Amino acid sequence: MLAAVVPALGAPLEIRDVPIPDPGPGQVLVRIETSGLCHTDIHAARGEWPVTPKDQLIPGHEGVGIVEAVGSGDLPVGLGQRVALPWLGHACGHCRYCVDGWETYCLSPSYMGYTMDGSYAEYAVAWASHVVPVPDGVEPIDASPLTCAGVTTYKALKVARPQPGETCMVVGIGGLGHLGLQYARIFGSRTVAVDVHADKLELASSLGADHVVDAAEAEDGALGVAGGVDVALVTVPSPAAMRAAHAALNPNGRLVLVGLPADNRLELPVFETVLKGISVIGSLVGTRSDLATVFDLHARGLTRVVTETRRLEDVNTCFEEVLAGAVPARLVFDFRS
Repeated sequence: MLAAVVPALGAPLEIRDVPIPDPGPGQVLVRIETSGLCHTDIHAARGEWPVTPKDQLIPGHEGVGIVEAVGSGDLPVGLGQRVALPWLGHACGHCRYCVDGWETYCLSPSYMGYTMDGSYAEYAVAWASHVVPVPDGVEPIDASPLTCAGVTTYKALKVARPQPGETCMVVGIGGLGHLGLQYARIFGSRTVAVDVHADKLELASSLGADHVVDAAEAEDGALGVAGGVDVALVTVPSPAAMRAAHAALNPNGRLVLVGLPADNRLELPVFETVLKGISVIGSLVGTRSDLATVFDLHARGLTRVVTETRRLEDVNTCFEEVLAGAVPARLVFDFRS
């Protein structure tokens, strides 16, 4: 099978012909139809995070495809079923976080496309317990970004509890943000979209944003919004954007972070945080249940996924496109052509 392999951290990916893996007990072999490109894949390939990925990694955690072989055991999915292979490749199921419904914070997890090979390949092995069925009415091209970008922003807003009558700001209208904006509207909040690119702000308007802010024109980086905002979801890995979003919050506001700065540092004013009762929340993807909800919302016609398709052979060029901010929202590798 063809696969994009990280030969060494920081080196360009190589397209290789590698053996099709065999599913072990409790696992399934999935023929990949589509796989989204997430910024996390770039971090993994370049070794930019404190936890080192597996050697000779095949990235990808937005894979969608058909189950073609199964390992032994009583499995929750079967042959011929379309499933998604999300970031959380496996969780133990018995630590306090798994038991309490917070499996993304499992104490002994495996991560798809990071600690285990992912979906930048024609086939991938996944744990049957942690793939998520893709319902009829959700096309693979859409399902791939929903598998990470969608569930990440949905869960981030879910923990921030936006209310009807409140205002939710989404900073960065890219692969994550364009979906986060739609979930904020589904939760019933007024919405403010922030970006530095005119085309992204036009996209936000087309998706129903109540107000758009060009951060490139904001004085001293201030994101002034009349009346302030109650929730600020920051999808970009920019400490400056995080600080600006914090400054725009009303009392009892919630700053929700999903972007990960390369230097792993963020300074915020303690005085304003305390006096205004601001909460700073980190959110890591979402559970299998969250992803099932995200798929259901899309199947009901409540969300729109903006994508462009690419060939896996062009993966290194695609990385550069994403880093340059030159893509409309989400790039998806399509293995069906």
